[in-house]
Amino acid sequence: MTMPTIARGSWLLPCAFVGFLFLAGASLAGVADDDPRVWLERMNHALATRNYDGTFMHISEDGRIETMRIVHRVEAGEVTERLASMDGSGREFVRNNDGLTCYLPDKKTILVEPRQDHGPFLGSLPQFGAGVNDFYQIDSLPGTRILGRPVRVIVVSPKDQFRFGYRLWLDEKTAMPLRTQLCDARGNVIEQIAFARLDMPDEISAADLAPSVRTDGMRWVHQVPRDNASNELANYRAAELPPGFHLTVTGAEILGGGSLPATHLVYSDGLATVSVFVEPSPDERAASQPALVPMRGLTRVGSGFVFSTVVQGHQVTAVGEVPAQTVEFIAHSVRDYGGGEPAGRSESANH
Repeated sequence: MTMPTIARGSWLLPCAFVGFLFLAGASLAGVADDDPRVWLERMNHALATRNYDGTFMHISEDGRIETMRIVHRVEAGEVTERLASMDGSGREFVRNNDGLTCYLPDKKTILVEPRQDHGPFLGSLPQFGAGVNDFYQIDSLPGTRILGRPVRVIVVSPKDQFRFGYRLWLDEKTAMPLRTQLCDARGNVIEQIAFARLDMPDEISAADLAPSVRTDGMRWVHQVPRDNASNELANYRAAELPPGFHLTVTGAEILGGGSLPATHLVYSDGLATVSVFVEPSPDERAASQPALVPMRGLTRVGSGFVFSTVVQGHQVTAVGEVPAQTVEFIAHSVRDYGGGEPAGRSESANH
């Protein structure tokens, strides 16, 4: 892969790591307290509403280990968070009710962007939606102990090859996740998060939420939200989708150092999410990004994948914490519908 490809791929998800950590539950009614889905709901509530300060190990499939610190404060209805790498890249992410600031010392860049969601760093994967039970099996395993605390173990298993699964160890008292694993369809661990320390104080100081990165000489980049892409891109959609996936969000976003918005489509099965970006044609981008080379092929990004191709002269990139074949399938199916919508439902995927 060439350097331009690496650079552009990193811009597509400059702060994606914060969205790839933990599973979030959804509100459920009429089920027993020991139902594993209720425990996922409690976990989601705890992550969003409690004060916590912890240190965890992020362990990749290739054995790389990074130590992270997470600080989450809720005060007078205002939520502030800080996620910091204590080794490796030295990156830090600070989020409040209005925006997200990514301190990237390895790139000598500070990226400021509007807040895209209102979930905590440790709960920013999609919530359970309608139809999830058709594609995932959710079970409880016998409890155990972590950090001296009794925990409940929840397993979310995919029913096909188009999505990943999860194992979660939830504190019996607070429902906070003390360990979580992302797994493939065979149960092999792709990524693991394990807390070495987790405190839940009544108060957290402002100093604990301030970034420690020295910003001298770093370049500030402000991402401006856009409501619409060009008319040329507005009609692009995926013609065919893996089972269970459907379009949930459409919008526009500036990528990298460009000035023209790309179409941003989000497809979800109620749990897993794939973002698709359709960029302006090379002629449109020439003034602001004259040196860009179209990306093609598959790239691993953290625990997910990025797949890029060219469709009708436009760069199409699919990104998600899903198996490689899922992002490839969706990217290859993107077409210009010229004002007409595709069928809008998932089709059987045999490749």
